Amino acid sequence: MTKRFTLLLLTCFAPLFLLAQAGTGTIRGKITDELGLGLPGANVYFEDFSFATVSNVNGVYTLVNVPTGIKKVNISFIGYGSIVQAIEVAAGQTVTFDVALAPGVEIGAEVLVLGDRLKGQAKALNQQRTNSNITNIVAADQIGRFPDANVGDAMKRIPGITMQNDQGEARDIIIRGMAPQLNAVTLNGERIPSAEGDNRR
Repeated sequence: MTKRFTLLLLTCFAPLFLLAQAGTGTIRGKITDELGLGLPGANVYFEDFSFATVSNVNGVYTLVNVPTGIKKVNISFIGYGSIVQAIEVAAGQTVTFDVALAPGVEIGAEVLVLGDRLKGQAKALNQQRTNSNITNIVAADQIGRFPDANVGDAMKRIPGITMQNDQGEARDIIIRGMAPQLNAVTLNGERIPSAEGDNRR
């Protein structure tokens, strides 16, 4: 019974032992734009797609348990030129690889992406795609292109949002299916108080 148990343990843990013997490392870095701001949702992957990840809201990414050796890392972001770089990974070491992407034009089979005009909206789309909850993000420069007189009228163009009008002007934001007093507005993460004294609309 003891021999069988020992043989079972060796069978289960032999692959882990061999992997530890081969050695792995970590690749970490930050992806920024030409102004030094982090790019959230940038794609980081090996050319053979064996390892892949996306950058977080600050543009930071981490690839763990990467086998040792020289690896080609591909970094891409909508509206920016891609970068392919060979990186040498050593066992038990963390390689820091920071990248500053430049706006560029990517021509596909049927798609033409212009980096300079769609830069803000590209960030919004990438952040919306990588968020863990249901989100609709509109970039400030995209709102500036709307033919609206104020932000309230521009909000009507976002799916799932309605505005209550007061004397012909947009007043209260309504997420469809919810009352206006259940909404909250934040600016740079800070809660903005209501303009009304008796409610939180």
